[in-house]
Amino acid sequence: MFVSLQFKLELKKEDREKLIQLMRKQSSAIRVAYNMLKELEKEKTKSPHAQIYQRLRQLFPELPTRYIDSAIYKAKQYPTDKPVVFGGKRLFEKLCKNHLSGKTREKLKKQWRELRQGTFISIGSKSDKGNRLTRFEDLNGQLCLRITTGNREFIYAKVLREPSNSKDKWITFIAMLLESWQTKNYFAYTVELKLRDGEVYGSVSFEIPTPEVRYTKENGVIAIDTNASPIHLAIAEVSKTGELLSYQTISLHHLLGLSQNSKDHQEWILAHRIVDLAIQKVKAIAVENLKKLKKGMRGDGKAELRKRLHLWNAKKFLQKLKRIAMLKGVEVIEVNPAYTSIIGMLKYAPQLSIDKDIAGAYVIGRRALGFKEDTPENYERLLKDKAYLEFALKRYEEREKELAELLEKETNQYERNALESELKNVQNAKKLLTNLLQSLQSEPSSCEGANGRNPEQGRVAKTTLQSAWQVLKVALLFPILGKVLPRDLSPLKPILVEGVWNRVRSRLVPLEAGGTVPIRDF
Repeated sequence: MFVSLQFKLELKKEDREKLIQLMRKQSSAIRVAYNMLKELEKEKTKSPHAQIYQRLRQLFPELPTRYIDSAIYKAKQYPTDKPVVFGGKRLFEKLCKNHLSGKTREKLKKQWRELRQGTFISIGSKSDKGNRLTRFEDLNGQLCLRITTGNREFIYAKVLREPSNSKDKWITFIAMLLESWQTKNYFAYTVELKLRDGEVYGSVSFEIPTPEVRYTKENGVIAIDTNASPIHLAIAEVSKTGELLSYQTISLHHLLGLSQNSKDHQEWILAHRIVDLAIQKVKAIAVENLKKLKKGMRGDGKAELRKRLHLWNAKKFLQKLKRIAMLKGVEVIEVNPAYTSIIGMLKYAPQLSIDKDIAGAYVIGRRALGFKEDTPENYERLLKDKAYLEFALKRYEEREKELAELLEKETNQYERNALESELKNVQNAKKLLTNLLQSLQSEPSSCEGANGRNPEQGRVAKTTLQSAWQVLKVALLFPILGKVLPRDLSPLKPILVEGVWNRVRSRLVPLEAGGTVPIRDF
């Protein structure tokens, strides 16, 4: 894992001038390399590095070879598909305005020059004591940076940096430096310097050896499910045989009002807390493989949900979690998130009397351990019950009529968008149930159409190609519970266990507040 750490340099006056001159030369080399890179890409040159190197060698003969290679490396980091303004586009546009004058203009001009001409980078190498031309050394008990300025001359700059806490990676870097000096087994690090407000700041990038994975799924997993409404983490401890051992939820509402820096800090603390829990339980961590998060669209009538999704990014938090787990030797297993929530709601929430989000985390854990989720037998029977399907279809028809009436009365466009979205979902559900009923009424046939005759004969119903869990969600939740995403799923237990739906429906009461079970701590 690569880490980048910041520090500040303190130099003598004459050494500072030499370093600024070196920065100007290499900054110019970076700009030339970037412009050549764009031209050579247009010409589709196969090996642009060699041509760029030769040109820079001619223009900057006093620059050491490694500094030229570093300049080309830095130039490649800039995008070539759009214009790049070295020194900053905003500052350049401000300087182009005629109304600026005096001290204000001079201050902006100084900032622009520092950004444009105050860049220096030196790529490291393991075979050259970490970094041949710019390396850290111990000078009379003081950590210094030795910078080669050319013609076999170099300057020393004091490194001003103290660890902020016991977990600061600077401690790791110093320990690695000391070990490399003693054992002569060096590691590569890259140094980049920047000029800002007349001071020289630097960053060092290096790779921390990844610890051996000690906590694997052999003993089970700690499964995590991220949820937006309400915004929280659901955590389930799953044994290696697939049983739910314990669970808890962690609210994230306190993060929504924080600044980005404070939010990042709290997320790092939370990531450490979860990884430490996995270490305590001697288990791996299971999470969803979130590739793209849906944050809704303006005007969809779900403003509060969109706000929460924009204020907290679950994907970024999981990245922090994976990074901490890797450093502490905990295995992280990413699983496909498809239908984990639906399976948890329909199968494990009523069966184990747990919250639907905890049930979703439980499914994630079981999937990470390699278990497959079969649809319960009584649920499958329900999908073949003509009377029940007609009842469910009737419920959707009633809701469709209600929504149509509400749409006629509603004048607020945002509320109309929400109603139209729900109406579309109801119509899709009706279509799905209608197809199920038609497949039950049609006569089964194992024959296939011959020579293009009777192409419909032997064709599998379209609904059977869809996920059985998605079909169950449509057929069960709203018709039985009256909600698409209910909090209380306990009324489904008699159906799951006994297969009886008429009795459940007759004694069902309106569910306004939901009914999650008390949360058990680990």
